[in-house]
Amino acid sequence: MVEEIFIQLAVILAVAFILSLVTRLLKQPLIIGYIIAGIILSPFILNIGGTTSIIQALSEFGIAFLLFIVGLHMNPKSIKEVGVPSLLIGIGQMIFIFSIGFIASYKLLGLGTMSSVYIGLGVAFSSTIIAVKLISDKSQIDSLYGKISIGVLIVQDIVATIALMVISTTSIGAGLGSVALKSVIGGIGLMVVLSLFGFFFLPKITSKIAKSSELLFLFSITWAFGIAALFGIVGFSVEIGALIAGVLLSVSPYGVEIGAKVRPLRDFFLILFFIVLGLNVRIENLGSIIVPSLILSAIVLVFKPLILMVLSALFGYTKRNNFLVGVTLGQVSEFSLVLFALGVSLMQITSNLLSIITLTAIITITPSSYLTIYSDAIYRAISNPLRIFEKRKVKRDAKTEKKYDVILFGYNRTGFGILKTLREINESCLVVDFNPEIISKLNKWRIPAVYGDAYDVDFLGELPIDKAKVVISTIPEFETNLLLVENIKFANKDAVIIMRAHKIDEALELYKAGADYVLTPHFLGGDFIANMIKQNKTDGKGYRNEREKHINLLKGILQSEKSDSGQI
Repeated sequence: MVEEIFIQLAVILAVAFILSLVTRLLKQPLIIGYIIAGIILSPFILNIGGTTSIIQALSEFGIAFLLFIVGLHMNPKSIKEVGVPSLLIGIGQMIFIFSIGFIASYKLLGLGTMSSVYIGLGVAFSSTIIAVKLISDKSQIDSLYGKISIGVLIVQDIVATIALMVISTTSIGAGLGSVALKSVIGGIGLMVVLSLFGFFFLPKITSKIAKSSELLFLFSITWAFGIAALFGIVGFSVEIGALIAGVLLSVSPYGVEIGAKVRPLRDFFLILFFIVLGLNVRIENLGSIIVPSLILSAIVLVFKPLILMVLSALFGYTKRNNFLVGVTLGQVSEFSLVLFALGVSLMQITSNLLSIITLTAIITITPSSYLTIYSDAIYRAISNPLRIFEKRKVKRDAKTEKKYDVILFGYNRTGFGILKTLREINESCLVVDFNPEIISKLNKWRIPAVYGDAYDVDFLGELPIDKAKVVISTIPEFETNLLLVENIKFANKDAVIIMRAHKIDEALELYKAGADYVLTPHFLGGDFIANMIKQNKTDGKGYRNEREKHINLLKGILQSEKSDSGQI
């Protein structure tokens, strides 16, 4: 038995490695290689051990662990940070897509009411794992579209969690009302107990064991499996237990460190998750599931991005941000697979429906990955037609003829300090940002600010760049900064250009394009510490003076973020 497990696992990982190597050589997303590996390894194509029990165990284990990782990134405090737009965009998108999925299943596919409800839920959610991974790979977690996307995903994950709790307590023949009441009462009771424990005792426990990284890692894994097992014992799914275990740990002051400790396991199970995704496609039923899967995939790939772009446009975001949010969330979620697996175990839906949603997930994840990776190039090609997904007043508000000494692109925590210094030395400054909330706040402070996307060439042409002495960008996206440098040099060859970059090769490319200075926060931070050490040596008074300056700066930034009427 042990030999069989090792043989199966060795074959699975070997095939996954070979196909991943091929996809990397072809410069394709590795996700595609993992999924193809799963399809090839499907017991219906390649019998690698005579039993699927180990593969199924890895599937359940992998999904539970992945949901624990997702929970670690679902800090309840972040719900407030993403704001009302993400909440309303997320809820609105789910309502519209659920309705379209339900109608298509009921009318076009001829499915029953319960199956159509499952289909509606299945296509309504987007994949947190896929979206976050793709955004992270592009180093755009801190971008506006990245924040909006993650905010929408958090809203979806909360709704999916509630759906999982309802379905996991469903018994055959039970009425929907009684199931919902039981789920709500039981879920609230268990969550209250765990939340109280997490608030009063969990921080103390983690602070005691955090001195040892090995103990912190072991406790995190023990906590995950312990809470998952507890939910399984009381009648819920272990998957939802693992998710909630991650959420409870996410508020810990050591949440970031815990996430770093478990990242290698996350990466391993991420690979297994996609392999299992391919394994779940029953090739012998391909003829009966391909048409329904294509119909559902069209809903996810076409209607979901369009709805997201329309809803984002209603909140005044630029067409580029609206487009990026749409393509980033255009796939089926891992939660959908868990929901359908529970539905099959409860005999509410057939295994054939699970195969349909799995194939739909594969079909949608593949083009979604390509669209997200090459989103900037795609946007450049179709930017003009995307004007319909942007409020008309964006262009009118951007027009300004007044002369400014400095134009600052991006009012973030870096831009805050720059703007403060410019105002102290009485230099006139125009702030450009694509977050309408920031523009509204700056206008209340009587600080000149216009709303627009620095990636839009037409918008740049309406700014007084030709009259500026200095142009500064704190925008984190390399492509946007490169476009900025080229347009600034064309409009005003005498302007001093200061850009921002996170990588050495990107900084060198910006210098080559004509930037006068490139801000590299990580490296400058090290230089600053080195100079501070050189200046103060072992003099504690010097460090305490720097400490007070830093505290005052942080308090100023915090106050500006909380206040709607304060001044810089």
